[in-house]
Amino acid sequence: MTEPLDQTAHHHHHDLAAGDSGSGKAFETADEAIAWISGLAPVVGIKPGLERMELLLERLGHPHRRLRFIHVAGTNGKGSVCALLASVLRQSGYDVGLFTSPYLTSFADRIDYNNQAMPEEAIVRLANRLKPLSDELASSEWGPLTAFELTTALAILYYATVTFPDYVVWETGLGGRLDVTNVVTPVISVITNVGHDHMDLLGPAISDIAREKAGIIKSGVPVVSTVLQPEAAAIVRETAAARKATLYQLGDQFSYEAGAAGDASQSFSFTDTFRRLDDLELGLAGPHQLMNASAALMTIDVLRTYYALIVDEEQLREGLRSAFWPGRLELVSREPRILLDGAHNPEGMAALAEALRSLYNYSKLNVLIAMMPNKNHEDTLRHILPMVNTLVVTEPDHHRKMAADELASVARNTALAAGGPATIIVEPDWRRALDTIQSLAAADAEAEPLTLVTGTLYLIADVRSWLVDRKTSDKGW
Repeated sequence: MTEPLDQTAHHHHHDLAAGDSGSGKAFETADEAIAWISGLAPVVGIKPGLERMELLLERLGHPHRRLRFIHVAGTNGKGSVCALLASVLRQSGYDVGLFTSPYLTSFADRIDYNNQAMPEEAIVRLANRLKPLSDELASSEWGPLTAFELTTALAILYYATVTFPDYVVWETGLGGRLDVTNVVTPVISVITNVGHDHMDLLGPAISDIAREKAGIIKSGVPVVSTVLQPEAAAIVRETAAARKATLYQLGDQFSYEAGAAGDASQSFSFTDTFRRLDDLELGLAGPHQLMNASAALMTIDVLRTYYALIVDEEQLREGLRSAFWPGRLELVSREPRILLDGAHNPEGMAALAEALRSLYNYSKLNVLIAMMPNKNHEDTLRHILPMVNTLVVTEPDHHRKMAADELASVARNTALAAGGPATIIVEPDWRRALDTIQSLAAADAEAEPLTLVTGTLYLIADVRSWLVDRKTSDKGW
């Protein structure tokens, strides 16, 4: 790299950190440390590739090699699978780290240990360990670390040097192969499904996305898959065979049958190569969650059989019953009924529409929605629009948001073909938009309308903390 370029890269990096930390000064509060990390996202953006991450971990003494990871990838469902696995493992007396990505509550909640968010003093201490290394990389030809790389490094340090969990449930950020979470070698990998999510970052065809997700399959490490599209499943199968990784595929090595379903829980039975379990109760609503629960069960059974994991049946049942995943078909209020669901791609919205049809009674459905710009929205919206009476379109509090009037015009066009809401209201300010939709419900209380907030998880996060905790969230980038 030429001198002048190098200088500018370095200079920008310090601009970013200006105000909260010059290269010499340590962070004093978690807010300063989080502002530094979050501040990197818009400028540095997302850079797929693992070399910088490997270099950083090497400088830290390879802390990740001391941890047992369960690595979970997929377009939809990975958060639910992670929540279920963590719930069952904790129920069985294990100490569990849970690392999840775009989060719904706060930065610290993404890095969870035994149901507790990462404490502020640990964020400060470990961010101060990372800052000089990050500055050094920024001024080299490697360029500055991204916010996600730093968050991932922070999680690894927290688990490997502070909390020492028995297992870390490790959710991929983007894709698989080039995802920074892929610097770890797990004890087992899980691929939930392959759909259209970050279309602009991963090749458009299903088989390309499958190849990306299959990137988490490591040599000799068993893999559990609930991928059902034939072309995607074939790629998972080929990759597993090439890497001599034993594959447990839904439909082949394990299966499930749905039982009775309510709006807050459902029952099912599960069979795999090791055993059959009947009348299981799942605390997550929606038929699609049965597939996620089956992925978690298969994972637990592989670990029980080959890795000396001890989970007895009662603990397993309780773990499934008590699992909770905020913002996925979550009823945050019963009077009036307000439902949150972060469906932001065609697969997620189809699952949500199916759940609305099978689980909820309502005479009217009013929907508040916001989106990020990079998704195929027509395909997503056509699943839900025909069911909607009033659609309120808003914007998430995020630097890359999609403008409300743009999304509204996509909705109008989609509704021409699909059918759709009698009324579309555009209100870019999400708090005002929420007031609007709540007053619609209040004015129409006898009809007992169902209010649904959906779309990007950035909107769900804000609405959830506003309604549940009455505060604004700091979900960062």
